[in-house]
Amino acid sequence: MKSQITKSIIVNGEVPVLYDAWRNFENHPQFMEQITAVTTDGPDTNRWVMEGPLNSRFEWTTKTTRLEPNRRVAWKTIDGDVKTSGQVTFTELPQGQAEVTVTFQTIPPDNLTERVAAELFENGDTQLEKDLRSFKAFI
Repeated sequence: MKSQITKSIIVNGEVPVLYDAWRNFENHPQFMEQITAVTTDGPDTNRWVMEGPLNSRFEWTTKTTRLEPNRRVAWKTIDGDVKTSGQVTFTELPQGQAEVTVTFQTIPPDNLTERVAAELFENGDTQLEKDLRSFKAFI
């Protein structure tokens, strides 16, 4: 059950500030509801921990695959429970605003029960909207 989701939000803030906040993946638990920890493993790798429903826990490592300063950050999973890839782009708008757009694909672990998989991944677009609103408030 592979899914791809794209969501955007308009944020008050300068693109360099937004880009830097997103690029620091250790910030993500502050605005991503299900992410409990992100640690930097190397110059372009990060270890993610997610707490899910029914006391489930998932961990994976991502590699940053593309950094375009103040424009784009892209990543993909290189190891772990969840296979994901995606990108976030930043587009400057008038009056000190910017559009932040996230696109990602996820393939859930094979060993998930149907119930856990449904709760984690079938409402991914709603969760991404919540996380983007939290990012806006975080900034």
